[in-house]
Amino acid sequence: MITFIAAILTLVLGFILYGRFIERFFGADDKRLTPALKKTDGVDYTPMPTWKVFTIQFLNIAGLGPIFGAVLGAMYGPMAYVWIVFGCIFMGATHDYFSGMLSIRNGGVSIPEIVGQYLGPVARVVMNILTLLLLIIVGAAFVSGPAGLLTTLTGGGMTVWLYVIFFYYLIATLLPVNKIIGRIYPVFGAALILMAVLIGGALIFGGFSGHISLPELTSDSFKNFHHHPMENILFPMMFIVISCGALSGFHSTQAPMMARTIKKESYGRYVFYGAMIAEGIVAIIWATAAMSFYGGVEGLNDAMLANGSKAAVVVNDISVAWLGSIGAVFAIVGVIACPITTGDTAFRSARLAIADFLRVDQSSIKKRLIISIPVFVIGFLLATRDFALIWKYLGLLNQLLAVIVLWTSAMYLVKQNKPHWYLSLPAVFMTLICISYFIVAPQKNGGLSMEEHIGISIGCGVAFTFLALFLIRARTIAKRPVHA
Repeated sequence: MITFIAAILTLVLGFILYGRFIERFFGADDKRLTPALKKTDGVDYTPMPTWKVFTIQFLNIAGLGPIFGAVLGAMYGPMAYVWIVFGCIFMGATHDYFSGMLSIRNGGVSIPEIVGQYLGPVARVVMNILTLLLLIIVGAAFVSGPAGLLTTLTGGGMTVWLYVIFFYYLIATLLPVNKIIGRIYPVFGAALILMAVLIGGALIFGGFSGHISLPELTSDSFKNFHHHPMENILFPMMFIVISCGALSGFHSTQAPMMARTIKKESYGRYVFYGAMIAEGIVAIIWATAAMSFYGGVEGLNDAMLANGSKAAVVVNDISVAWLGSIGAVFAIVGVIACPITTGDTAFRSARLAIADFLRVDQSSIKKRLIISIPVFVIGFLLATRDFALIWKYLGLLNQLLAVIVLWTSAMYLVKQNKPHWYLSLPAVFMTLICISYFIVAPQKNGGLSMEEHIGISIGCGVAFTFLALFLIRARTIAKRPVHA
């Protein structure tokens, strides 16, 4: 109980203290007109109320990520608390804040354009490729799951439900942001928050009453509890499994979409930093619930082994057992609606990224169709096939994007003649994580299955090489004129 409450309070304090520090350090200025006000077009650049932008951003970056990822991460044990809390405050929320604010400062452009602005044209092309690959995979993945469940519930055909969901995707991607996303998503975002609050309430009530035993972070917890520890190495694999809730590159692809709707720069802390902190709290709640429901981490591992490592089964079991019929409704909404909403914003972000790269104005629906249709064709083809192999690389690809954005933000600070260590140190750490993961993870998880000490050694070498190159570059431009 102490660890659970302390983790949530630390995240809240992180928003209040470190979030405010990062805001002042960045230099948010309400005297600057935001892209929503300077470039209003009624389609993508549309001023919206801050509470609505927050809930949309939260749903965009969350979906089922902080639920499923937290459940899978909880299999490693209470060490998940450390990564979720400190990763969220000092890396994830900071990463999201800079992603959104740099987009605002650069006219609301997509993240590959921002990367190109600060790391150069080659990095821009690489980021475009990685971003589009990630967005299309996410969109396809988050349609096949709901379509399969709807097929089971209704007895209909899988292909029919794929057509239905993709038709909705197309409409949501083409219409102005305030027509569907701005009206429906706050409701689903609120439902996701309410679901977490109810589960959190059940944990606190059960903990105080003695009906539930909550895990505690002690000296004995600093180990790997996973039932297959040799195939699921705590460092670095847990840091890839738990992305949403701690740090996720996918968030940087979503931030520019909301950067085009914010009315004042000071609102960025609530929308970008705050939404990530909220996601971290959701992740803490579900990680705790997963470790508690089955009587401990060992029980969770046994349950996951029995159900084929399906986090959805765990979520359904907890929701129904603790919340009854209400929980069943939330579970269905979560497993069906939340992935769909994440999928369509992924495709919308893909459209915006392509439009920015090709310099194609999006005020005309015809031009939006020209870009959207090829993207949806590729996504549909992926959704109708078994792309398990490419999915294995999704987690690593996701964190690679985060690494690039962290280095980009650090370079922005260099060009502003500000200390870059608040971003460059997280960039070094995540470079180490990604390189090490690629080397030591089993082949079935997208790695090379090499020895752990070899992978970590190579990861350290690559990470500090990147830092050295960054410092050399920073030294050459540190005295140049400051750019906004």
